Amino acid sequence: MTIKSAVIESFAEYSQFGSLKEFNNHFEMWMADKKRFFSKGELIGLKRLACFAAKVPGVANAKIGTVLKAIYEEHGEMGISRSTFKRMLLKASGIGIFTVYETARKNGTQSSNLYVFNRFPMNELPDGGQLSHQYKTIIPYETHIKKNNKREEKAAEEQLSEITVVKPVAEQVLEEYLFVSDRVPSDFVNLVKYFYPAAKSIEEFWRMSLVAAYCNNYEKDTDFLLSVSLDSFKQLVRKLKSKVEVKNPIAYFTGILNRKFQKRYFEELYDMQVG
Repeated sequence: MTIKSAVIESFAEYSQFGSLKEFNNHFEMWMADKKRFFSKGELIGLKRLACFAAKVPGVANAKIGTVLKAIYEEHGEMGISRSTFKRMLLKASGIGIFTVYETARKNGTQSSNLYVFNRFPMNELPDGGQLSHQYKTIIPYETHIKKNNKREEKAAEEQLSEITVVKPVAEQVLEEYLFVSDRVPSDFVNLVKYFYPAAKSIEEFWRMSLVAAYCNNYEKDTDFLLSVSLDSFKQLVRKLKSKVEVKNPIAYFTGILNRKFQKRYFEELYDMQVG
């Protein structure tokens, strides 16, 4: 099937997602289930292609050269080759992560392909238990359930607020971080609690550490994961204490994590090539 070339907004009808957040959730599930089929270089190409599918959620129309240039600008000589990127396209389309459509200009010549990312099949569980309990928090079924029960929960909260005794701030803080899940390392809790004492906030920061580690293939290196998480949070705190406004601390923290994990990966890759 050949489609007429056009600006990316013209391909909105091909999107299978209602929002960028929904697309990201499904892409993360694809990665949790299928990333073992890709080499590290292929994963870099796939994730970069997904970045080009942000303007119209799940739809990318970038030239291969454009994607490779973006990777090169970020990673320099440690970028990936065109052949690696093409191998990724064959694997990802074969698995079903996205569907590829050819596009043509008005004069009939071939233009850049259209990559339409598919929804993760919700009736299929990840193979071999690839998605651990921590990573299941990114799956949106629970969100849908909570959304459906939103009115009931709101009513219950209003009733509780009428009878709840407000306690001193110090006591509230003490109680909050004591209820953090035992899956969160104590070293991480002890650092974050001084700035974000709410249990949910601490757990969300740690969840993003797990997601970033998983997406960069470092989820099994628990010592390194914790070290990067602590360093990244300290860097966030330094930023918060500066005069520069941080509108979304979680997003900023996640960005630091990804940069640190990617730096480690390219350092290891360089050592392998030199060695």
